[in-house]
Amino acid sequence: MKRLWVLLGLSGFSLAIQAGPQINVGTVYDYLDGDKSTYLKRVFNSGDSTAFVKVNILEIIYDADGTPREVPVKAQADASARDGLMASPARLIIPANGMQGTRLLVMGERETERYFRVRFVPVVPEKEDEFAVSSEEREDYKKTLSAGVNVMTGFGTVFFVRPQNSRYDSVVDNSTERYRLRNNGNTVVVIDEFRNCSRKNETDCEPTTKHHVLAGKTFEFDKKPGREYRFNLIEGGSKKALHIAGR
Repeated sequence: MKRLWVLLGLSGFSLAIQAGPQINVGTVYDYLDGDKSTYLKRVFNSGDSTAFVKVNILEIIYDADGTPREVPVKAQADASARDGLMASPARLIIPANGMQGTRLLVMGERETERYFRVRFVPVVPEKEDEFAVSSEEREDYKKTLSAGVNVMTGFGTVFFVRPQNSRYDSVVDNSTERYRLRNNGNTVVVIDEFRNCSRKNETDCEPTTKHHVLAGKTFEFDKKPGREYRFNLIEGGSKKALHIAGR
């Protein structure tokens, strides 16, 4: 039995079926350390036509029972500022086989850890999209896409904003029958490349998984006879490889 506290991960969604733009956002989990306020996210286009990409951001809020909600980023009194995360630029024009970056900027409160869903959505540019292209260029692009059947797939990533005074305090209870790690710090701890395998047959493994243990939460699993468990414990810049034997 596992009790896992995991942030929502990759969110892929189909927008139109493909020759045309094909974007790749790299990792789907990104982390901003407490001593930094900006993060450069690169978006690649391996397709054979230009990608017009909107960047949309929502904040992930956890209710008292641990249920996540995605809410719009709040505007501050100054209309040009926001309390949360913003992308600059929020509109990307990425040539075929090219790359462009957007800078994710954190504004507002950093006393506690915060979480954001960052979506990269390819679109066909329209006037209201605010892409810097002329009407003629928009129409030419639409004609290019209409010559084939196209799928434009967007990706959702999760962005972790650590508190300014990040503190790690992982408490482990490794008993005969159960392994338990409680995060008593104030920022997320990552259980990466978690593998549950047979001791006698290295190919007898369950699928490799990744888990985020939020502050105040617990990751645990029962130890099964004849099994062994391997994973990397990541606390910020520290990475420790662990091997836990079953019963």
